[in-house]
Amino acid sequence: SEVSERLLASKPGVETALNLGFREISCEYITEYGCYGVLYEHVKTGAQLMSLICDDENKTFGVVLRTPPANSTGIPHILEHSVLCGSKKYPIKEPFVELLKGSMQTFLNAFTYPDRTCYPVASTNVADFYNLVDVYLDAVFFPNCVNDKSTFEQEGWHVELDDAAKPEEAIYKGVVYNEMKGVYSNPDSVLGRDLQQAVYPDNTYGVDSGGDPKEILNLTFEEFQDFHAKFYHPTNARFWFYGDDDPTKRLEILSEALATFDKRTDIESKVAQQKLWTDGPKQLRKKYAAGADEGPDGSKSYVAMQWLLNDDKLDLDTELALGFLDHLMLGTVSAPLRKKLLDSKLGEALTASGIEDELMQPGFSVGLKGVKAENMDKVEPLVMEELRRLASEGFDEKSVEASMNTIEFALRENNTGRFPRGLSLMLRSMTSWLYDRDPFTPLRFEEPLQKLKARIDAGEDVWRPLIQKYLLDNSHKVTLFLEPDMDLAKQTEEEEKERVKSEMTKLSSDELAKVKENTELLKKKQETPDSPEALKCVPSLSVADIEKEAKKLPIDIRTDGLPEGAKIITHDIFTNDIVYAEILLPLRGVPKDLIPLVPLFSRCIFNVGTSDESLLELQQRIGSKTGGISASVFTSDVKGEEEAAAYLMVRGKCTKSQAPDLFAIAKDALFKCKVDDADRITQMVLESKAGYESSIVAAGHRFASSRLHAMENTEAGWLGDSMGGLGGLFYNRELAKSLTDGGDEAFAEVSAKLEQIRQAILGSHGAIVNMTGDAALLSEVTPLAEDVLTSLPANGAPSCDWAERTPLEAGNELLTVPTQVNYVAKAINLYKGGYDLHGASYVVSKQLNVTWLWDRVRVSGGAYGGFCDFDTHSGLLTYASYRDPNLLKTIDIYDGTPGHLAGEEVMEMDAESLDKAVVGTIGDIDSYQLPDSK
Repeated sequence: SEVSERLLASKPGVETALNLGFREISCEYITEYGCYGVLYEHVKTGAQLMSLICDDENKTFGVVLRTPPANSTGIPHILEHSVLCGSKKYPIKEPFVELLKGSMQTFLNAFTYPDRTCYPVASTNVADFYNLVDVYLDAVFFPNCVNDKSTFEQEGWHVELDDAAKPEEAIYKGVVYNEMKGVYSNPDSVLGRDLQQAVYPDNTYGVDSGGDPKEILNLTFEEFQDFHAKFYHPTNARFWFYGDDDPTKRLEILSEALATFDKRTDIESKVAQQKLWTDGPKQLRKKYAAGADEGPDGSKSYVAMQWLLNDDKLDLDTELALGFLDHLMLGTVSAPLRKKLLDSKLGEALTASGIEDELMQPGFSVGLKGVKAENMDKVEPLVMEELRRLASEGFDEKSVEASMNTIEFALRENNTGRFPRGLSLMLRSMTSWLYDRDPFTPLRFEEPLQKLKARIDAGEDVWRPLIQKYLLDNSHKVTLFLEPDMDLAKQTEEEEKERVKSEMTKLSSDELAKVKENTELLKKKQETPDSPEALKCVPSLSVADIEKEAKKLPIDIRTDGLPEGAKIITHDIFTNDIVYAEILLPLRGVPKDLIPLVPLFSRCIFNVGTSDESLLELQQRIGSKTGGISASVFTSDVKGEEEAAAYLMVRGKCTKSQAPDLFAIAKDALFKCKVDDADRITQMVLESKAGYESSIVAAGHRFASSRLHAMENTEAGWLGDSMGGLGGLFYNRELAKSLTDGGDEAFAEVSAKLEQIRQAILGSHGAIVNMTGDAALLSEVTPLAEDVLTSLPANGAPSCDWAERTPLEAGNELLTVPTQVNYVAKAINLYKGGYDLHGASYVVSKQLNVTWLWDRVRVSGGAYGGFCDFDTHSGLLTYASYRDPNLLKTIDIYDGTPGHLAGEEVMEMDAESLDKAVVGTIGDIDSYQLPDSK
């Protein structure tokens, strides 16, 4: 095609590449993503490079290293944090943070896998992109941390002692140390770790690359240095470029960056295979730290199974078929294995379920959480019974059709959300390339997809043999029973205190003084900013380099010819013939006492079935006729208004030909969804409760912030808390208890309330249909939107007076949850204090996040995160910390913010620093968006 020819013409010639030190290994056009991929080898070092040439303005770069750990001290994870803390070319405390401050980046992060460490960046601005690439290349290969123990202590672990005369007050601190304490406060994370380590006992997956907090404390600085020296070399690296930047410039950049390196032959980083065992399945019993509400009856236990599917990487055809099988068995609420488990009432929700194909050898897991002690031994037999049934009977044709459409739609849409598409492709390619296989293979789905379709069309028995071979006949399986232990958290805390106390009591007074001095020196380094002169070493854009006009999205609002009060909003954007549509129905007619039930009603819409269709039939119709459809609740403050924006939102997507089906399904489900299915609705309540309880441990900052918003006594704050915050958690707990204990009478009351909610929201006044697509596409689907609006009753429920709600008293609150770390939040309403919104507020909150709060809460305080958010709709400024070892110390930092803003560091910012702050803020505001986000 013309596009492919143009892209190919920009590829460097073979001689040009060789002159820059790169030998071209292969070049292929990847039809699926409209790009040319060129695989190179750097002759001098043996490093490999994938260079993808395409028209995507969101340019992506990454360097990936194989970093298999030998133990659970967390070296790869701590190193991932540490290399971004200053380097040879950028010798300041944290070039990473300087990039966050003054870059137009669309992605800037790093992450640790069980066997690799990834350093990706992305930007739509080419100059900015090259800046990001240069900083990351220097950080990875020339970091200061290998010669600076203080970085290891800050990011990994150290002993903090403020008074040498009080050694009993010493504590362990470190960003990764506290991060992992937070990770393993979540039983879902404990389950995942224990399963993986049990299934892969003989290779690197049998240890924890992220770090076990107890083992992290055994890591020495010398081991940390050795790990970098061993694995952080171009010979062990895979480089990735993607986007519309100059393909020759990529080679020039890498040629210069790798010039001082030579090929090494002593790097042993290949991941050893885990051999499949043949001596039968294994069982394991473990404990997790539980809170008092987990209950002595053991109703919070987990039971999960995991299989190792093969002793090597699977071929693409088998991998794709197993992906479809996974979706058929578990991918929808009506999928048979999922439904069998939930219908059994043995647990509250699924956990640890599905195919894991990112590691060298694939696994499959399935399990339940919220299992009572007397039911724990019933879960595994139930799973095996259902697998035997599926291996015998297979799947009906409509379910296969629905799965095929769903997965094919997702592959072709390539909707990566907030992730740059280039990064998504990089991670996909690594599932093969990292293990010395073809990096192009995972990017090609067209041929294996057509082969799979042909096999199905020919009547081949595709699914049953897969279940038989990889699950029923496979003895490499672990069943894990994870039980709550209400004493474990206290025991772990006491062990930590005793360990540090024991260490300190062995020290002389001089040695204790040295520990105190080290604490002071580290804090001083952490809290002393780099000089403005030093910071200039990090390249950044200036305000002159960025667009002066805000990005404008096309929008057309139409009310004529529609029911009174209704709107159709359209956005003329190219979407490759995909319709993105939303139907918004106002919640204003819902009585205040029914508001906490609205999320449950929204789940009923597509997850129970209708008066005309069973749940299975509805899910098959959704799967085969759309790209997906869901319902949720949307609430927000409106600036200057007392009333909130509050809607039930139905959101869907489909191809042009599927649009009539999409809108028909939405109408049918809204008008006819069953609210009298006691078993299914009780099941969803238990799932929601389990979700809340898992989330509050993993994301306590979100609940704390929502609670503070509710204390403002605004409608949006009250709605948010009631339908998704602490209020929602407490309501769901009571509702679950009522439905499980109260029988038919209790459910009848809930069912009647759900029907009342339906009648309250089904009205055309205030209803909105919002659609995105190009003009031709929109002209075809707009009549469908009109039909939805005219089908709604013109005389909906009258508006309810929510002003009479019971206000949540404003005050300080402490909520205890079973976690080894804390989440600390504080809020104030700036509008109530007389503040008038100005663009500067965006810059100030951004600057606080990457300076004051980053340095004090994260770097010095040891929390995994500290940030503030200014809601310009409500005026609420909220501080929050994430996986924080502190409580009152963090509050003191929040309270010190005005002094910081009025202090020397801020008041004497030079023009260049201010410029950088503005650029970084605009980068956040004008972040890259895919069509559905727009």
